Amino acid sequence: MADSLASRVGRIVSGSAHALVDAIEGAMPDAIVEQTLREIDGVVDDVRAELGRTIAAKHLANKRLTEQSNRHDELTGQIELAVRENRDELARTAVEHQLDIEAQMPVLEATIAETAKRERELEGYVAALMAKRREMEAAFQAMTLARERGAEQAGGAPSVNGGNSVARRVEKATGAFDRMLAREGAPGLGGVDRKQSADLAELDELARRNRVEERLAAVKARSGDDR
Repeated sequence: MADSLASRVGRIVSGSAHALVDAIEGAMPDAIVEQTLREIDGVVDDVRAELGRTIAAKHLANKRLTEQSNRHDELTGQIELAVRENRDELARTAVEHQLDIEAQMPVLEATIAETAKRERELEGYVAALMAKRREMEAAFQAMTLARERGAEQAGGAPSVNGGNSVARRVEKATGAFDRMLAREGAPGLGGVDRKQSADLAELDELARRNRVEERLAAVKARSGDDR
């Protein structure tokens, strides 16, 4: 599943939005645009479902590790008490239980590390798909503008099936994509209301702008050091 998901995300992200626009020129724009967005829709759903399962697995492993660690500490106190009371059999039983816990803890720690790594990877997939969405939207808008300008330069208003029609189709398709991104929840993540979806989208954009500013500040700082 992981390899298949990675290859699907990679294929979408590595594809050229401008190449897609070139293909649209000789075909039905709405069909190609909507087909492309449906494909991204499916991949985003799959990524978020996998992300939900990964977060749940990490949470359970963390919870179990905490429980086992607390139980290990509790047994230490019980062993000391049993020894003071000359109850070697009870102390021996507690030690055996401790050894069982110690055998499980490295596996739980490895699971937490692996799921944390997978979580970061899946979050990166979502960020990459969002970036591809912005790239595609810009390319579609550029195509629409070019067609409208071409129709105007030809000496007439765009025909019903010309630029304005294309603009409406592109707007409809990108609107469907926006609705997909803001839909309530995703498999494995539970229900998410529309306001929360909008808030999360706004936070994503805020974080992205912050990264842009940080990158720009770093470049300016380096330029200042070079002078």
